[in-house]
Amino acid sequence: MNLIENYSLKNHNTFGVDVKAKYFVEINSENEIHEFFRLPISRDESLLILGSGSNILFTHDYDGVVLKYSKKGLRIITETENEVTLEADAGELWDDLVEYAVKNKYYGIENLTLIPGTVGAAPIQNIGAYGVELKDVLYSVEYYDINDKQIQTLSNSECRFGYRDSIFKSELKGKFLITKIAIKFSKEKKLNLSYKSLKDELAKYPEEGISIDLVRQSVKKIRENKLPDPKLLGNAGSFFKNPEMDFRLFDLFIKKFPEAIYFKQETNYKISAGWLIEQCGFKGKRIGNVSSYEKQALIIVNHGNATGAEIKDYADRIVQEVKNKFDIELSYEVNII
Repeated sequence: MNLIENYSLKNHNTFGVDVKAKYFVEINSENEIHEFFRLPISRDESLLILGSGSNILFTHDYDGVVLKYSKKGLRIITETENEVTLEADAGELWDDLVEYAVKNKYYGIENLTLIPGTVGAAPIQNIGAYGVELKDVLYSVEYYDINDKQIQTLSNSECRFGYRDSIFKSELKGKFLITKIAIKFSKEKKLNLSYKSLKDELAKYPEEGISIDLVRQSVKKIRENKLPDPKLLGNAGSFFKNPEMDFRLFDLFIKKFPEAIYFKQETNYKISAGWLIEQCGFKGKRIGNVSSYEKQALIIVNHGNATGAEIKDYADRIVQEVKNKFDIELSYEVNII
């Protein structure tokens, strides 16, 4: 464990915003977690736990401690003929876990290919893509309780997963450090090909020829074609959530905007936030060093020297214009500090 003062976070956030933390500490074991939380600084300073910085926007320097938990490791904890439960430490990169699962023919997260971030961040957001969410396969989450100074475990149902939501964003906010998760995979061939863009990409292949490897490669192709590489163009992926509507409100909305893009769910509808933003003229629109991405309006990009405040101002403009045109309030998916 190494505590550093006045530490630049530019390489620890995918927007590439140049801000500093008053203190930065990287922890590589559970013993070091206990050691850190015995230090007076853990009580005297505000604390921000950071993964790979792929879902965060810093609008100013952080006046406190930024803690990064970097422990990596993958372990099989139970295995039967049809299922395997795998434990992954929080410091693992999410896509490395997906690659491992696909290589070993463990079915369940191949649709979540190329989602940036760490394993530890995945349950907080209940990450999802192409018809699959983490809640569909997650078995449990282990975390350090900052108040009780103990390791706790939550089952899937106890995580209270919702759309890009979990107990970690509400009741446990600011009170936890995720140390590991467990995922239950199927060893039998089970592929979710329900999402339109993925289904279209795979339509040229015979159904029996679609493998878990092909699904991963197809998702990679789709994502790389429409999403900017943060190493080349700073961004945090989808900046906004797709707004949800009950059936009554949706009927009124779709009569007024019949060309809208939407997704029907069991209990409501999701409206495409990207479509809403594009209709307001923001797709590819650049203001200073910030723009909405030219291939996907849902993504805000830093063209090199934008401050976090400039990016936030641009996002606020989008929210206001969407509200004015559609009377819909967009919510941020990115965590703004």
